[in-house]
Amino acid sequence: MSIHKGIIHRVSGPLVVAENVRGVSVYEVIEVGEERLIGEAIGVEGDKAIIQVYEDTTGLKVGDPVYPTGQPLSAELGPGLIKSIFDGIQRPLPVIEALSGIFVRKGVRATPLPRDKKWHFIPLVKPGDKVVEGDFIGYVNETEVVKHYIMVPPGINGVIEWVASEGDYSIVEPIAKIGGKEVSMLQKWPVRRPRPYKEKLEPREPFITGIRVIDFLFPLAKGGKAAVPGGFGTGKTVLLHSITKWSEADITIYIGCGERGNEMADALNSFIKLIDPKTGKPMMERSIFIANTSNMPVAAREASIFLGVTLGEYYRDMGYNVILVADSTSRWAEAMREISGRLEELPGEEGFPAYLASRLAQFYERSGYVKTIGSAERTGSLTIMGAVSPPGADFSEPVTQSTLRLIRALYALDVNLAYRRHYPSINWLTSFSLYIDNVTEWWSKISHEYSYLREGFMKILQREAELEELVRLVGADALPVEDRLTLEVARIIREDFLQQDAFSPVDAFSHPVKTVKMATIIDKFYERALEAIKLGVPFEKIRGMKIRERIARMRYIPFGDNTKEFYSILIEMEEEFKNLREESR
Repeated sequence: MSIHKGIIHRVSGPLVVAENVRGVSVYEVIEVGEERLIGEAIGVEGDKAIIQVYEDTTGLKVGDPVYPTGQPLSAELGPGLIKSIFDGIQRPLPVIEALSGIFVRKGVRATPLPRDKKWHFIPLVKPGDKVVEGDFIGYVNETEVVKHYIMVPPGINGVIEWVASEGDYSIVEPIAKIGGKEVSMLQKWPVRRPRPYKEKLEPREPFITGIRVIDFLFPLAKGGKAAVPGGFGTGKTVLLHSITKWSEADITIYIGCGERGNEMADALNSFIKLIDPKTGKPMMERSIFIANTSNMPVAAREASIFLGVTLGEYYRDMGYNVILVADSTSRWAEAMREISGRLEELPGEEGFPAYLASRLAQFYERSGYVKTIGSAERTGSLTIMGAVSPPGADFSEPVTQSTLRLIRALYALDVNLAYRRHYPSINWLTSFSLYIDNVTEWWSKISHEYSYLREGFMKILQREAELEELVRLVGADALPVEDRLTLEVARIIREDFLQQDAFSPVDAFSHPVKTVKMATIIDKFYERALEAIKLGVPFEKIRGMKIRERIARMRYIPFGDNTKEFYSILIEMEEEFKNLREESR
């Protein structure tokens, strides 16, 4: 453990070089200046340490003291995380506001989890039981919808010598003694070190977001990793808000990494008012926010990313399915570029550091569907979705390209679609998912025609893209009637199926059953229209069918008692096509 107090040798923005600190290790927390600002050693040279400071360094000067702690930057894990709003280094912002006002004052301290709050602990073990790391000692009801299991900390195994009886305890009071070591509800874990698990499994179940273009065309699996790149104004933030609000996750973690403060405030305000459709309780009852806005110190962006993924792994270890959304990793990369420049490191492409890809990998590779540690057979998942903000919507820039090599699902947002007010503006020609084969079996239980429907939609959309250039040259009327029908059905797929209203209480979330029913009706329309054309029915009559209006409004049919409504559309469509065929004879 480091014991030498050092002094500041150089200050360059968030970067501080300290000397006389021999014995400091890389990624050790070092308190800087008389106000003991929190920093982290990112490099060591002899008796000098290079420190990135996570707070405002205004006022620091050469000769000020630094205090090594001997500990890595760690997250506090325990009851009280849910419903919390933290900054990048896990300071609780509502508590900080009470201490320093609406702006975070440098040097202000507050414990991440309250020490005085009592939680009702219910034991699940008894003296004499043999336990291993990851086993449940007991649980507390953290919120009305989240049962927080108190786990044996990693590295501790043995026999329960004593366990607290059911009652109210703070997170720092001992609740058990295992192999001579007292255990409380509070754990600490270094944010840069992945939490252990038994085995990483191949994901087989889709992560349902309620967004049709994702769930149906480019599915994401539980425990998967995905990226959402998009230029300014393409609707990245609204899309990510929709995913965190409506996805079928047990726990939601939202990291605002370097984004505008008003966007973070909007997300918080909407979450506070939002009711979870699964439980009928407020959405905040299963959510954690990490707010590291653009006006906060840049160095803390990296800490916020690793803090969020550590919290996600903690709830994954309890057997929960967790979604972590990071908005955006580009701002984190820009912070790395700034720190790298101040370190005078050799720049890579576009000034980003050479280790950009490896840092991104450290983040994304912590996703996964795993067998958790513990004697019981238990699985949990951590799904990671990172937004990327390429300047000028240029997907060839380094952050996007480095991310593409790591993720298995890409939802590329298109500026042209956004300009046409087509939301979500996910481009179906450049997006992809490598989880399709993994989740096809699950979707086949919803409908055995899933693969056929998905492939059919993709073929129609790709054919439309091929025909666009020809249409610009000769016009749609010069095309063969089958191609004109393909263009019309592609328009139905785009406008009536892929387009979705994030602000509609009915259309914001599309249940998989409803999604498949909508796709089936559109496919039947295409099938019957092709048959009618072969029998001589004029294309104009097909385009002017009355059923088109009902197909266009399918997305506003509430899920649940909608079987009759979809069946009615099918019956009416068959009847109208029958009449058209009879008229053309």
